[in-house]
Amino acid sequence: MLKVTIKGLFAHKFRFLMTGLAVVLGVAFLSGTLVLSDTIRKTFDDLFASVNEGTDAAVRSRSSVDDPFGDTQRERIPASLVGEIDQVNGVARQRGVPVVQGGLELYAQVVAADGDALGSAGNGPPTLGFNWSNFDRVNPWTLVDYEGDPSRAPSADNQIVIDKASADEGDFRIGEEITVLTEQPTATYELVGVMRLGDVDSPGGASVVMFTTAEAQRIAGAPDQFDSIVVAAAAGVSQTELVEAIRAEIDDRSLQVITGAELTEEDQDAIQRSVGFFSTALLIFALVALFVCSFLIFNTFSIIVAQRGREMALLRAIGASSGQVLRSILAEALAVGVIASLFGLAAGVGLAIGLAALLSSFGLDLPAGGTVLAARTVVVSLGVGIGVTFVSAVFPARRAARVPPIAAMREVSIEGTGRGLVRIGVGLGVTALGVAALFAGLFASFDNAIALVGLGMVVIFFGIALLGPVIAGPVSRVLGSRPVAVLTVVAGGVLTIASAGGAVGVLVAAVARLVDGSLGGAALLLGVVSLLGLACAGSVSMVIAALAAFGIEGELARENAIRNPKRTSSTAAALMIGVALVGLITVFAASTKKSISAQIDRAFRADYVITPKGGGFGGGGFSPELATDIAALPDIAQASGLRFGAFEVEDSGKFLVSGDPAAFNQLFDLRPLDRAGFDALGPNQIAISEDVANDKNLAVGDQLNVKFPVGGEQEMEIGAIYELGQQQGLSDYFISLDAYGMLFPQQLDNQVYASLKPGVSAADGGAEIEPVLAAYPTAELLDQAEFKESQEAQINQIVNLIYALLSLAVFIAGLGIANTLALSIVERTRELGLLRAVGMTRAQLKSTIRWEAIIIALLGTVLGLGLGLFFGWAMVTALKDEGISEFAPPGAQLAAIVLVALLLAIAAAYFPARRAAKLDVLKAISD
Repeated sequence: MLKVTIKGLFAHKFRFLMTGLAVVLGVAFLSGTLVLSDTIRKTFDDLFASVNEGTDAAVRSRSSVDDPFGDTQRERIPASLVGEIDQVNGVARQRGVPVVQGGLELYAQVVAADGDALGSAGNGPPTLGFNWSNFDRVNPWTLVDYEGDPSRAPSADNQIVIDKASADEGDFRIGEEITVLTEQPTATYELVGVMRLGDVDSPGGASVVMFTTAEAQRIAGAPDQFDSIVVAAAAGVSQTELVEAIRAEIDDRSLQVITGAELTEEDQDAIQRSVGFFSTALLIFALVALFVCSFLIFNTFSIIVAQRGREMALLRAIGASSGQVLRSILAEALAVGVIASLFGLAAGVGLAIGLAALLSSFGLDLPAGGTVLAARTVVVSLGVGIGVTFVSAVFPARRAARVPPIAAMREVSIEGTGRGLVRIGVGLGVTALGVAALFAGLFASFDNAIALVGLGMVVIFFGIALLGPVIAGPVSRVLGSRPVAVLTVVAGGVLTIASAGGAVGVLVAAVARLVDGSLGGAALLLGVVSLLGLACAGSVSMVIAALAAFGIEGELARENAIRNPKRTSSTAAALMIGVALVGLITVFAASTKKSISAQIDRAFRADYVITPKGGGFGGGGFSPELATDIAALPDIAQASGLRFGAFEVEDSGKFLVSGDPAAFNQLFDLRPLDRAGFDALGPNQIAISEDVANDKNLAVGDQLNVKFPVGGEQEMEIGAIYELGQQQGLSDYFISLDAYGMLFPQQLDNQVYASLKPGVSAADGGAEIEPVLAAYPTAELLDQAEFKESQEAQINQIVNLIYALLSLAVFIAGLGIANTLALSIVERTRELGLLRAVGMTRAQLKSTIRWEAIIIALLGTVLGLGLGLFFGWAMVTALKDEGISEFAPPGAQLAAIVLVALLLAIAAAYFPARRAAKLDVLKAISD
């Protein structure tokens, strides 16, 4: 039986090669994600271990606030603590001075000579400022000579030191004046030094500026304060002993003293949370790809087992037991799984390098270091790859083991239709269970309702896959009908005309932009070739559909798809999953953009908004001076900075917004129930939305238990209630700028809104604002329409990344169609030969195979789009409280998904159709 197994592998090597390719792709994605995660973890673990190497103890405020994403903000501590810690026995000394250093972290962004700010404080790595430490023991930064000039530490408040990566990017020279943006008015500083962090030019792509301690405190608005104080231990004193000694000296319950090891572990965990979402997303898409891959494996082994029915029966007839046949098929699957998983593991290492480059494009540059291939990655990747392959082959192997010896007398292989009552009952039951879980998440009261909705979606996938053979026949009959073929002709014609016209448009626009050098030749070529490719593919699909509509080819293709519904449905199921996920993302993205647009129309009264260039998901912003300057302009009616902040409400992390109450109500349609009360909101008051007031049974004048980064736990009076809140795209909590100044350490406007006086045109107002923005290189002036476009652009950036990741699953589904058609051609060799013998031309045979592929693709696409629309509606409904309130399926984009599926089917059918057309008629008849 071992020889039989080996010969079986070599006899079907091409089929197993295509199956193995799918396994390679899935395992490569999985192993690449794990390798990248381990590499990031080790790189930053080593980096922070190096940064905190000289720190043995850290003192900070015990009062902290956790935002909804798990990030922590702390209250600042008095600088006078440095003098108290100096007296602690066990503190190290450098040049006779105790090594105790207070530190501040603030926003600081360097402006290059061309006027552009370096980095993106809103998107990507942060742009940070710190105070320089003169203690080498606790200062991980090293001054380096730059362009032949020596570096020195900042000794005056008008001097700074920057990281080498920023110096290279900005083409700076030591001794020149550099503009730096902070939360204070824009200022210039003398560059006196360039620094490196160990062996790297910057930490993870971040831009870093070092000031004197006094200047850092001035910028942060924190005179005589620090964020934390780090301490070095004397020789022979352990970190724990030093911590205990400091606690005994200061004995203040509002302070927290931790060891350097604990600080390092916290820093390492924080960076893992920051980039962990990326690794998690990649892991999810890798599992999706492997899930789709399992359908391909199952289908391949099912067809091969069916084709080898007489072979299995002959083995049984000459004495092989059912167990031996079962083990032979499983051994083939095991061999495919092992070999493909090993190749996938190797490919994953290369993929990890590519994913690191993808992270770099988002601004997160990993410090130099070796790629980490952990034992866990090897075990998990091989285990999952081999396991998926093995499990997917179990049912086909069991079917092969049950072939009776008498089947050796049959002329053809026989497969079940898959329409049994048990399958129907189980399929309906599983689908109903998934629907019940989904609706329970939508309409019942659960803490994590969105997770229940996701679980329901997964279960529905399995239920529809089980019901596939039941519905494949009737649906294929409809999809292969003449009206559908005619519609395909029309769609192909529209695609051809639109793509060709688009190619011409891209060519004309690109040539115009090439003149000023704003577009490269490669981008031009890619755009034109892509659109012309779509035009050609549309023409091919149009011709194939036309032949199917008016010839025998369509009838034969439809009958072939209906003849074996189990095979057709399992092939289409892989594409169904990919299309459903693409459809879900497409519908959700369009609904999100429609919701944001509706929110802006509903609540946005301002004529202009000033935002950081490139978006601004977090971090960065403008000095409050910008809003003050704009408000002072003659043609401006109202202007206010908008600030975001994290705080806790009854131990739950929330976000709030802050602005000038009187101006804010002019800039946004908050609809306060008491306008005068909102405009007069005091520093000890908070305004809440009507939804929060109803949910918590609160009224104006009541007290709300809250916790802020500064001041800790306290009660704030409900000063006003307004109608529009998070459900309408705004925040459920609002405080005045005066309150924000007392409750948050960093005073930075994330955005600035402005409205014009009556009679002032938008052009005149914009022309008056633009000169003020000259001092703020990161500022971008947008009107309402442009603001909508900027929000949509941010969503499109994320969606395009998701599409790129989902393309692997769709590609594997295409492999499945190609594999199924190729195997079915082997099975129907004699039938195809007879068709050729009675007069069918090679072109007609190719058209039949391709139209069969299109029917399978349409089956998967129709089911997938139906699920995608349903799941998209569920996601929008589940996130209604988060402001996603508009269900808006985009017809044009969903139609494009159908066209792409048709192109995929045509491409998948190319080689099988060529092989079928090249069959020798006489040999095929005698097969």
